[in-house]
Amino acid sequence: MDSRLAALERWVAAQLSGAPFTLAPASADASSRRYFRASLHSGASYVVMDAPPATEDCVPFVRIAGLLRAAGVHAPEVIAQDLAQGFLLLTDLGRETYLDALRRDAGARAPALFRDAIDALLRWQLATRPRVLPPYDEALLRREMGLFRPWYAARHLGKPLSPAQGQAMSLVEDELLRSALAQGRVYVHRDYMPRNLMVATPNPGVLDFQDAVEGPVSYDMVSLLRDAFVSWDEEQVLDWTARYWERARKAGLPVAADFAEFWRGFEWMGLQRHLKVLGIFARLAYRDGKPAYLEDRPRFLGYARAVAQRYGALAPLAKLLDELQS
Repeated sequence: MDSRLAALERWVAAQLSGAPFTLAPASADASSRRYFRASLHSGASYVVMDAPPATEDCVPFVRIAGLLRAAGVHAPEVIAQDLAQGFLLLTDLGRETYLDALRRDAGARAPALFRDAIDALLRWQLATRPRVLPPYDEALLRREMGLFRPWYAARHLGKPLSPAQGQAMSLVEDELLRSALAQGRVYVHRDYMPRNLMVATPNPGVLDFQDAVEGPVSYDMVSLLRDAFVSWDEEQVLDWTARYWERARKAGLPVAADFAEFWRGFEWMGLQRHLKVLGIFARLAYRDGKPAYLEDRPRFLGYARAVAQRYGALAPLAKLLDELQS
């Protein structure tokens, strides 16, 4: 038993006033955070976060959990906290993720699950207040896209970009950046995907929100519909996106007045995210010793190639992706 786990168990015991409980792993995380489920003999359960202060900061999690709950979104309640040690005691939102449910029976469950996810997303976006969350600005967007070259192309594929390829990549990055910064700005969860949504009452329970920012209005819908772990045909993605856009426009959210314009921004925002994720997955594998994420690389390459091939301004990226995979 590692020293942090022993300290965590002592802390949980104190928060539960000595009530008997068992502690078991609850979920994995790409960061150094760990989650455990504390199950009481009475049948109640809680989730416990272990976030080592040397590498993680619990403060954004606590703050954004409060913002989500104030917006009417079902995020965990922080019951107890020890920021110095990096421990949080949270309400338990359940054991079934959207991803679990969709893998078991997507046809029957997807319509209701995505309706609820869009409802929650609209509530979150409508709660937006300026300068409350960090900006999803040019520097952050560029830094994210910048992960693709060193980690995916150079490290994973062993193909550092040539000067000509680097120039082509830069032109595409500039196009994606302009598109993202031109969108209306709202609260952005930043990883609003089925793996981070729990089947709960009220539905969904929302997790993994500590990196939330204020940024492009299409970002969370892209995260939801063009996910790392489950894919949908384009007709279904269009349908869900149009339903979101119609409701967002009626609610006064800053979406484009024309759906075709919103769809283009959605696709280009997604491409920025796909390039980022390919870089992150490679970094997780080679820097952090977590190679399993690379198993979903083909899905993101498929997303990226399809979008790049649909738009003339992005053709250099389509060509580059073909060259890298050859």
